[in-house]
Amino acid sequence: MKTAIYYATSAGTTADIASRIARALGVDASDVYDVATAAPSTVAGYDRLILGSPTYGAGELPGTMDDFLHGLEVLDLRGKTVALFGDGDESMSDTFCSAVGEMYRRLRPTGATFTGAFTSEPYDYTHSEAVADGPDNLGRVACGLLIDQVNRPELTDDRIARWVATL
Repeated sequence: MKTAIYYATSAGTTADIASRIARALGVDASDVYDVATAAPSTVAGYDRLILGSPTYGAGELPGTMDDFLHGLEVLDLRGKTVALFGDGDESMSDTFCSAVGEMYRRLRPTGATFTGAFTSEPYDYTHSEAVADGPDNLGRVACGLLIDQVNRPELTDDRIARWVATL
């Protein structure tokens, strides 16, 4: 399965996480793209797409990921598998890693098959668009991998290893 990793970054944190995921999966550096310089059409050559983004402000995507998703939203991604990851700050308790949920919401209509749902525990937050609320989500399963490099960087390597094992 040919895999590409696409990420948005400003401070470099998401780029670092994307590189760690690439190493864990054996993805060549030439298949890891900063969405600020990648065209959405490049996804055509891949079977599995892994997208990552930080969460800004009140739960928004950075502009570069928003633009990239606009390009993906018009594509037919049936036959492709998509996995999502994001980094955030759990002290931003009402929007923790909400960009992951926004990417999921926007890409669902493309026909892609999603993989990589993963627990958000042990992070402490009140709400995330990446995590369905309700009594049926007892393990606080998110629609992708959530990372907090600000408050709990010691969890990152283990979370990545366990997440990539599910892909």
